[in-house]
Amino acid sequence: MVNTYDEIFDAALSLPPGLRAILAEHLFKSLDAENQLEIDALWTEEAEKRFQAVEQGEVTLISGEQVLRELRSRRK
Repeated sequence: MVNTYDEIFDAALSLPPGLRAILAEHLFKSLDAENQLEIDALWTEEAEKRFQAVEQGEVTLISGEQVLRELRSRRK
């Protein structure tokens, strides 16, 4: 039986990449399991609001390149 953190970590690292990704996803989901459905619903609602705002021309879209340029200029 695997008992210690190091043993669990080593066992996880020995898995193929796809299984490690699945394990990581399950572990991540377990952190917020209580609230995850509510969080997902809120993000879905927010995404829908943003989509509708774009569709109705209420917002001005800018390219990802422009966003990155502006963010980089702020760090200077």
